[in-house]
Amino acid sequence: MNVNFNGYGENVVTFSADESITEAGVPVKMSADGTVAACESGEAFCGVCIGVRNGYAAVQLSGYVTMNADSKIAVGYKSLAASSDGAVAVNTAGREYLVVDSSADSIGFIL
Repeated sequence: MNVNFNGYGENVVTFSADESITEAGVPVKMSADGTVAACESGEAFCGVCIGVRNGYAAVQLSGYVTMNADSKIAVGYKSLAASSDGAVAVNTAGREYLVVDSSADSIGFIL
């Protein structure tokens, strides 16, 4: 792709991380006051963990993100939810996001 969307509208917030968050790059959900947890398959997500350290998670809540995907997803507005192994997939239970690029195993979209 000859264009780059990195940095567009990025908004990152620090939350307490529950024990399910062990690495960056996973979709997360609110689990308690001020605390996020890794999403399970089929769950809608509020953001993407971009860093985790000492019991805290930096969570990107808006802007362009690239994540693992279960398969190639068509561009345009798609309902996305967490899938297995920290990836995302099209799922009617998810939230609608703007997919701007996709390959067989990754997706770029606007939160």
